[in-house]
Amino acid sequence: MTKVDLRVGTAQLIALLLASVRTGAWMAVAPPFNGRTMPTPIKALLSVAISLPVVPHLVDSVPTVDSPQLMVSLVEQAVVGAALGFLTSLVFAAVQSAGALIDVFGGFSVAFAFDPFAMSGNSGNAVFGRFYSLLATTLLFATGGHQLVLRGFLSSFKTLPLDGTLSLHTLSELLNHGLAQMFLAAVQIAGPIMAVLFCADLALGLLNRVAPSLNAFSLGFPAKVLLTLSVAGTGVLVLPRTMETLVDRAVQMVVQAAGG
Repeated sequence: MTKVDLRVGTAQLIALLLASVRTGAWMAVAPPFNGRTMPTPIKALLSVAISLPVVPHLVDSVPTVDSPQLMVSLVEQAVVGAALGFLTSLVFAAVQSAGALIDVFGGFSVAFAFDPFAMSGNSGNAVFGRFYSLLATTLLFATGGHQLVLRGFLSSFKTLPLDGTLSLHTLSELLNHGLAQMFLAAVQIAGPIMAVLFCADLALGLLNRVAPSLNAFSLGFPAKVLLTLSVAGTGVLVLPRTMETLVDRAVQMVVQAAGG
């Protein structure tokens, strides 16, 4: 009988541990893996599975077991993973922010004010904020964008090995640029809908001035809800192309932060 050698070297185990810490910290922050629908044990196992292919390339950059550098490296990998995950989440937060803007201008944020779970912290978004967030996640998996996000993150192990140092100057510039791009993308997505709703509010205001007895704002509230649903439903058609652009930006920011 042929014996199979299942022994694994210490360097490989350390490389797997450090890579899993970086991946786990990234998954804890980056969408869509940071959702509550994915249990923590599944995230831990998935972080190990994602890190396995890059272990052979990281063996030469790991510290020894008895070295104090090992604990320092663990903390560094957690910080690097969280920073890369935050950059990714900044880009995808644009879609959720666009939904939140539609909630405010369409009056759907009132539902959040009357949500009994809002006080306990179990509800974080109003109607369109949740809808756009779920739709963005669905489009991400349906179009294969999650594979590009994973590929961009795994490339960080090549450009930023375990013994590498994250550039704080580059990270700060990317954070500033990412915040600006997030607000810009949110306004670009929700801008046309906000303009239509603003014109509707302006028309209701003029009608209320002409005929105050009609109480145009109370009578026009159902019409404004119908208008919001109609226009927002049309705006959903542009989300697939928008998600492609956002995924490309997320990958580019992660690669640039890792020194690529």
